[in-house]
Amino acid sequence: MIVPILTNISVPKAWASADYFNQEVIEMAQLEVKNLTKYYKDVLALTEVNFTVGKGEFVSIIGPSGSGKTTLIRCINRLVDATDGSIHYEGTDLLTLKGSPLRHARAKIGMIFQHYNLVTRLTVIENVLHGRLGYKSNIAGVLGIYSEHEKEKAIEVLSLVGLEKYVYRRCDQLSGGQMQRVGIARALVQDPAIILCDEPISSLDPSSAKIIMDYLRKIQNELGITIIVNLHQVDVAKKYAERILGFNSGRLVFDASPSDLTTDTIHHIYGAEAGELIIN
Repeated sequence: MIVPILTNISVPKAWASADYFNQEVIEMAQLEVKNLTKYYKDVLALTEVNFTVGKGEFVSIIGPSGSGKTTLIRCINRLVDATDGSIHYEGTDLLTLKGSPLRHARAKIGMIFQHYNLVTRLTVIENVLHGRLGYKSNIAGVLGIYSEHEKEKAIEVLSLVGLEKYVYRRCDQLSGGQMQRVGIARALVQDPAIILCDEPISSLDPSSAKIIMDYLRKIQNELGITIIVNLHQVDVAKKYAERILGFNSGRLVFDASPSDLTTDTIHHIYGAEAGELIIN
């Protein structure tokens, strides 16, 4: 059960509690975040965040800068450790995992970064193959030893994102949009069940941004991969997402479909008066 959380940025306990969600929804959830809290020293970045995501959903996360969007994404894939709470993926609490079990779990959660996170002096296919490191021994990873099947898979996903002609080109010879497509291919070669995207279009021009969002929707529709994407652009979130999570000051203050995201609700999420936001 998904309900808009319309507040003065104070969340009713019933809505903030994971028990509020229908038990059947929780049992079907691919990802369940429960009471997630994160401190950076004395700074509270996330406060008792609760939500579930079903397999194959396209979820956008919106909110002002500093609202906790990136921290949430980084907690889910364990780039940072949460202070309290739990993150269950397929029934396993990711926050309890260490070593090899954690590496194997993270291999099923792809990540697309705002600034691409590529080794630009390497070729496109070399960067894409880095997506297989979660399945490799330390020695094989350091030596860059990949099977023929893995190389074929890398070329296959590059074709999927329209980069089959750039397989052996160095990444520093690509445009920003092309580099972000390499990032998508790197995530896909992991064979992920979920792809997390941290503001993947914020550095791109509108045309390149549309191409990236179209590929993400294609991946969701054709491959059934769950997409969770942080966005600054509210209009893009409304166009592509099936569901939107709104954050303010580390709290989840909205969780509903794009059709429920009214202008007034947007101003509640961003804590701004009418006329202070560029929404469209």
